[in-house]
Amino acid sequence: MAKPKPIEIGFAEKLARIKQAGLGKKSVKDTDEDEQIESIETRIEKIFKLVNDKKSTHMLYFIMYDIENNKIRNYIAKYLEKKGCIRIQKSIFLTQSERPVFREIRDILKEVQKAYDNQDSILLVPISTDELRSMSMIGKDVDLDFIQNKKSTMFF
Repeated sequence: MAKPKPIEIGFAEKLARIKQAGLGKKSVKDTDEDEQIESIETRIEKIFKLVNDKKSTHMLYFIMYDIENNKIRNYIAKYLEKKGCIRIQKSIFLTQSERPVFREIRDILKEVQKAYDNQDSILLVPISTDELRSMSMIGKDVDLDFIQNKKSTMFF
């Protein structure tokens, strides 16, 4: 039996799908010059709060992307923030959600990616809490052991 040919959608329909995903707001700038992200300390605190408050029915995962178009990249970042994802770096987010929310995010990102001609990539990578707890950081001087409550203080 022959597989049915996928229905081609027009540009207007593609834009409508992007807007439906909450990505069509005019407040998003076309460049990332003004893109502000929280301090590394704030981001790390959010990461470990997420790990310590993880619910058994939720999955933990990274969302990483390599997107050339500034406007689309900013749209996706705003969408992920709106969905409660924690921005780790400019193109890396961490979140935990129930599986239906994971599928919803994945499906919206897939629709956006299909909506325009590109060579971009988006990765959704499930991870375990133990793997996240064993995270190491190279670069900025942030005391991960202190944030993870691994250090003990002894008084004499």
